[in-house]
Amino acid sequence: MKRTSTPATRVFVYGTLLSGEPNHGLLSGARLVGPAKTRPRFTLYDYGPFPALASGGKHAVAGEVYEVDALMLAALDRLEGHPRFYQRTTIALDGASRVEAYLFPTERLAGRPIIESGCWRRHLKERKSW
Repeated sequence: MKRTSTPATRVFVYGTLLSGEPNHGLLSGARLVGPAKTRPRFTLYDYGPFPALASGGKHAVAGEVYEVDALMLAALDRLEGHPRFYQRTTIALDGASRVEAYLFPTERLAGRPIIESGCWRRHLKERKSW
């Protein structure tokens, strides 16, 4: 009996799902497409233990793109609380490819610090030196 495979979904990660970060294990078995940046139309916020990406803004946010199957995408949706906490949305990366990303509602980010560099890893290093 032939197994039908589900089509892969490309997902842009920019925080705790990055390689070496605490939630990266959820991507075990996913194919790393490579490093990527968003177009400069977003804002990255410090939400304490994790970042929050919001549309609107002037930053290009750094991250990685992975190809995931339907089961892994469902696991990511659970982690990110989609659609009640984060909302999975299609965005355009620098270079025009379109991927799924987890965005945070802007109205829930009032007063949160903006990560000017657009890079969670760099921000973590800088935060340790405060």
